[in-house]
Amino acid sequence: MVSKILIANRGEIALRVLRAAKELGIPTVAVHSTADADAMHVRLADESVCIGPPPSRDSYLNIHQIVAACEITGADAVHPGYGFLSENAKFADILDAHGITFIGPTADHIRIMGDKITAKQTAQELGIPVVPGSDGEVKPENALEIARTIGFPVLIKATAGGGGRGMKVAKDESEVEEAVSTARSEALAAFGNDAVYMEKYLGKPRHIEVQVFGDGEGKAIHLGERDCSLQRRHQKVLEEANSPALTVEQRMKIGEICADAMRKLKYRGAGTIEFLYENGEFYFIEMNTRLQVEHPVTEAITGMDLVQEQIRVASGQGLSVTQDEVKFNGHAIECRINAEDPRTFVPSPGTLTYFHTPGGLGVRVDSGAYQGYKIPPYYDSMIGKLIVHGRNRDECIRRLIRALDEFVVDGIKTTLPLFQDLLQNEDILKGDYDIHWLEKYLAGDAK
Repeated sequence: MVSKILIANRGEIALRVLRAAKELGIPTVAVHSTADADAMHVRLADESVCIGPPPSRDSYLNIHQIVAACEITGADAVHPGYGFLSENAKFADILDAHGITFIGPTADHIRIMGDKITAKQTAQELGIPVVPGSDGEVKPENALEIARTIGFPVLIKATAGGGGRGMKVAKDESEVEEAVSTARSEALAAFGNDAVYMEKYLGKPRHIEVQVFGDGEGKAIHLGERDCSLQRRHQKVLEEANSPALTVEQRMKIGEICADAMRKLKYRGAGTIEFLYENGEFYFIEMNTRLQVEHPVTEAITGMDLVQEQIRVASGQGLSVTQDEVKFNGHAIECRINAEDPRTFVPSPGTLTYFHTPGGLGVRVDSGAYQGYKIPPYYDSMIGKLIVHGRNRDECIRRLIRALDEFVVDGIKTTLPLFQDLLQNEDILKGDYDIHWLEKYLAGDAK
């Protein structure tokens, strides 16, 4: 087992990793910017190191400072959380060169899956179903021909990055040239890479993702799926497990396809294979080679601590369970609580004058916030996650409604009222929604 873990992140995920490490008896090191000196994970870690000023590029993305912090404290492992350096192959390579364990996949697997064209080609080779699309990068001069071959509408996507940047839809031939040009410009500005590819645009798909784990030696399992279809501007808002759209047979079939692919790849650690799902068919869109924000819903229905599993695998101890030992119990839903105006979604940093989280059976809150804490304006606006588990979806929703009523945050605006509204909607209560539903609802076009 690794002897000391440096947590190269902040906020609720840093606190989540810290708790998992402490339960394994492993000392922790918190790194932080000057803006996060009073953060909860900094207060609770065994050691802390300031690595720079507030801008991420000067602190949480500063590889040299993080490596120096490892050397200063004697940390022999780094957990990157998600975001920041979690899918940075160069970072994994540098840690390896310094004899520091990266709690995540190999740098080669990060590279393969980090480029969407290579990832799609690899997925296809591994037997994972993919969306019909271009074989590789699309250039302006061949874009129209490729679009005609695929069939309209088509989606142009950046090969690097995500979050909806560098992503455009062309409904017919007249829109192809502008869509490709705009996507390339956005991709270059956001990721320093203007390469784009093209795939079939699905009309009303759901976003289904499968949680996988590999030991790096050819053993791998799946932990079921999550439904992440409630999205705004390609950003997930609410996630649930299991998906109300899948049968047990569909769940196990796609799960085994993904687990088998990871065995062939000899993948190490946690990963998530993401699909669009429509009319009973799955279409691969990407793989995230890291822990996901929504991992707690999988923990709720499986009873597994995914962060501890990451640490064990990175320490060379292999997987703690076989596929036959994975059991699914009940239903779980996660709401991402953001410091944003619930109508305009404009960020709302500031001081929390009152902060009361809900409790009770089946209720979990992952947050680094506390009363009197000042939310800085420099980072992601998510201040916490409310996760609720029930014996079935109906009980889970009733428990979630109760928990949202108990959740009180004063001093800033949050998205809590949005979730209270959503859970009064018949489509949500029935589980009848797709990836476009929330955008239409917010625009007043959905019931």
